[in-house]
Amino acid sequence: MVVLGGKKVGQVVAGIGGNGLGQILAAVATALLFRLFSGPGPALPSEADQEDRDDFAGDSESGDSTVDGKFLPVTIRWRNITCSLSDKSSKSVRFLLKNVSGEAKPGRLLAIMGPSGSGKTTLLNVLAGQMMASPRVHLSGLLEVNGKPSSNKAYKFAFVRQEDLFFSQLTVRETLSLAAELQLPEIPSVEERDEYVNTLLFKLGLVSCADTRIGDAKVRGISGGEKKRLSLACELIASPSVIFADEPTTGLDAFQAEKVMETLRQLAQDGHSVICSIHQPRGSVYSKFDDIVLLTEGALVYAGPAHEEPLAYFSKFGLYHCPDHVNPAEFLADLISIDYSSSESVSSSQKRIDGLVDSFSLQSSTILYATPITRREVSRSGMKISKKTITKKKGGWWRQFWLLLKRAWMQASRDGPTNKVRARMSVASAIIFGSVFWRMGRSQTSIQDRMGLLQVAVINTAMAALTKTVGVFPKERAIVDREHAKGSYKLGPYLLSKLLAEIPIGAAFPLMFGAVLYPMARLHPTLSRFGRFCGILTVESFAASAMGLTVGAMVPTTEAAMAVGPSLMTVFLVFGGYYVNADNTPIIFRWIPRVSLIRWAFQGLCINEFKGLQFDHQNSFDIQNGEQALERLSFGGSRIRETVIAQSRILLFWYSTTYLLLKKNKPKYQQLELPPPDQIQPEQPLETFTTYQVEKYSQLESLPINQVESNHLESPPIDQVRPFILEGL
Repeated sequence: MVVLGGKKVGQVVAGIGGNGLGQILAAVATALLFRLFSGPGPALPSEADQEDRDDFAGDSESGDSTVDGKFLPVTIRWRNITCSLSDKSSKSVRFLLKNVSGEAKPGRLLAIMGPSGSGKTTLLNVLAGQMMASPRVHLSGLLEVNGKPSSNKAYKFAFVRQEDLFFSQLTVRETLSLAAELQLPEIPSVEERDEYVNTLLFKLGLVSCADTRIGDAKVRGISGGEKKRLSLACELIASPSVIFADEPTTGLDAFQAEKVMETLRQLAQDGHSVICSIHQPRGSVYSKFDDIVLLTEGALVYAGPAHEEPLAYFSKFGLYHCPDHVNPAEFLADLISIDYSSSESVSSSQKRIDGLVDSFSLQSSTILYATPITRREVSRSGMKISKKTITKKKGGWWRQFWLLLKRAWMQASRDGPTNKVRARMSVASAIIFGSVFWRMGRSQTSIQDRMGLLQVAVINTAMAALTKTVGVFPKERAIVDREHAKGSYKLGPYLLSKLLAEIPIGAAFPLMFGAVLYPMARLHPTLSRFGRFCGILTVESFAASAMGLTVGAMVPTTEAAMAVGPSLMTVFLVFGGYYVNADNTPIIFRWIPRVSLIRWAFQGLCINEFKGLQFDHQNSFDIQNGEQALERLSFGGSRIRETVIAQSRILLFWYSTTYLLLKKNKPKYQQLELPPPDQIQPEQPLETFTTYQVEKYSQLESLPINQVESNHLESPPIDQVRPFILEGL
């Protein structure tokens, strides 16, 4: 750990140069840089969490599933899960989930089904602990892991989201290998790690595309189904006990959807607890489910074994029989959906759904997972491996840095379409500007022309770097947030590796621009001045990219970043030294030129161009040399070194600000609160149907249809309906 006293930091800042606001920015950026490099390693689990994990490991010897010796089998049970969302004025409340209960066991695939807006994704997020925190959301209920009240911190879990986000220029094998190196530093051997990755490739059916780039909208890569299976593979690296998948078949054709669900089924058979939300599966996909949870408008209609059991349950009412050769999933979806074709259909379907919800709430303890699971022995040694893996500290700072540098370099250097476009635009811009300012002479009018050319060169370089970064980084930030949340690496190594990896590529474009423009415009014709010209533009390009990172970390979407970035750059442009003289800037705005990367780059180019330059003059009031021109711009007495140091300070400031924003904007999740004691349903033993219930269902079947609907499936009286809108998201 680096420890520096206040005196030493002061010497470092003084050595950087500058005064006033510049020294303040340098001091802040330097302190943040020391924090970035010398921060503590990943926090180890607390003693309480470790005791909970040890308890789960010890209890698992009587578990209900087999494992491969690398993960802990986990049974999750939830009761009375209620989630409500209030409007901004808190005058009305909308229920997203209403008193939902259920259970997921190892070795079984559980599917959460229901129409759109029924609360499927909300329930999945609650179970995975991924419900975004909001003061308008209230979340309550009981969550048990292996029979003990706990949270998702007590076990390893994987969460596969709907969006598949990857670094597009990496191959499938490279993506998995880097993920394994970051998440499994305890495997030092390259051979062992490659064998582990090959096993995952084979297990997920990715062998045929292992050496294919993932691709994006610009370059075609692997298919949508292969991306979804790659998402699963990346999550399986850490050997999770529970796998959550949010609508894994969305956007896939029927064949790819079935392949993905077959993969989830195989993972469940390997001993994982697999929970997925799904909208309306085809018949062959439905047959792969072991258990299902049916939701409508946030309420529970059925939770229990899949296949024929739900059909038999609904047929007990004498009304709802699934016709032959009909997909059971489609039948269930129609049964619990509201028909909005007419007011009468809305009323009748709402009445039917209310009755189904009320009926299941009275019998849930006898239906909910009445099918037992065969008990199997779990090796004690496997549990020891799991505990050791959980508490294993991630790799060191420099190891993370080298791995991330490797990934960043592959992504930057292989992005051929983007690099070709940037190169062509740099050359085209240089040709256009060179044609406009063709072979400038030494006349008095050429002074204004030179200033204008240097200004447009600065603007072009800054805007090109900014727009490229803000167009890419918001998407990359989503990947970084997920990996950082999993503890794969820290933000310090990531930002430093990104900066260094982009230096060779980023420096090439200002060099192309200068190599074409400089001779065409006949700027100060010495090799050293040409080198300084390109160097100043390169530093400015990196400073603009750093500013783009901050904008991308500040706003949520690419569209918002594209709106904020150029607007902020326009402010720096106005105070860039060409349009408004620094001496004439209002006092309240005089701090802006000091932090404007446009101003410092323009000042550096002007000093490089005008110093020592002689102009033709006829009158005494004419500008005779470049020093006089610099005085009129208020740049007299400055040196190029000062402008480069100022740009470096700005670059450091923007990177430090990006670090703080990424740290601050780390996702925060809603905590599950305990429900009021009077709302907790007593947990009853799971058993099969009793004789009384069978007789009751027989009586229902013997009643006329109209009596069944009126006597047993009625909605509650209007005065008993709570004043809330019972909708799901």
